Amino acid sequence: MATDTGEIFKAALGGFAPGKPVAVLCHNDADGLSAGALFSHALARAGRDSTVRVIGRGESAWSDEVRAEFAGRDVAGFVVGDLGTRAEAVLPGVPTVVVDHHVPRGAAESAGAVTVLSGYREDPVPTTSLMAYRCAAALGPAEDLLWLCAVGLVGDLGDKAPFPELAAAKKLYTATAIRDAVSLINAPRRTATGDYGPALDLLLAADSPKDMLSGRHPGLDALRAAREEVKAATDAAKKIAPRITGDFALIEMDSGCQIHPLIAQQWRMRLKDKVVLAANHGYRPGWVHFAARTALPRNLIALLREVAPPGADENYGGGHEQASGGALRCDDWPVFLRNIGIAQPR
Repeated sequence: MATDTGEIFKAALGGFAPGKPVAVLCHNDADGLSAGALFSHALARAGRDSTVRVIGRGESAWSDEVRAEFAGRDVAGFVVGDLGTRAEAVLPGVPTVVVDHHVPRGAAESAGAVTVLSGYREDPVPTTSLMAYRCAAALGPAEDLLWLCAVGLVGDLGDKAPFPELAAAKKLYTATAIRDAVSLINAPRRTATGDYGPALDLLLAADSPKDMLSGRHPGLDALRAAREEVKAATDAAKKIAPRITGDFALIEMDSGCQIHPLIAQQWRMRLKDKVVLAANHGYRPGWVHFAARTALPRNLIALLREVAPPGADENYGGGHEQASGGALRCDDWPVFLRNIGIAQPR
């Protein structure tokens, strides 16, 4: 599949109407933003105009709101990156290429106007940014875009990820510069405002991690301020003790920042015999967002499916087998806790 990704993408792009812009929809983390930037650069080099629309907190590429946003635009097609593997067009009949590496929701086969490129069955599983780099390379020379691939790889898998593209990027740009870039790119989406604009702009404007960190392009100060905001919120949440019941360790917080995945990961390393749930009651009004992590050989997606409350929807239980989570409406949260054996009120 790895060798075919780029060629399948190139063939699918050939079905997009000429002379119209391509809409690139991507996630707001380092992997998604890097993938979005890679697709933007690759399409431009192939002579295609494009626009990048980042899908932020509480949004879905397949929501009525996003569909209404694009219904009045004359786009050639959609490239959807790092937003879940779903064999569904963003707009009915409009060519859509879905590029993703998460556990598929339902069928993940190409059908009709939809081409699905899923990395989930590869070993090792790539990031979406790595898949986007393969797509870019199929359209033309892309060696100078390798750093964007590396930012996404390190953002999702760390700097020890077993891919030759990352090893090559570290030799060219250094692991330290790539890690620093990842730290800054990931920060804005975790702030209370979730303003990822400066991060995307920097990825599109810079030509290397060092260039991104140089201050030559606007936005670096905003990213540094965002990182400090997230650090302060994370430091405060680290002081919250987990509540352990059976197989679960629950840490509940109330922060406008998206720090629950960071807290879940921290406690995962300390409570290796538990399923860690970090729940944030202040991230989005009306919802409880939570991150589930474990060091155990347990399939968290299957587990969450078993204990799902009736109100759980597409916002719940996605991601990876040992790194899942999602969001539940406030009324559904106590039901979920009872389903996992935690009946105490918050």
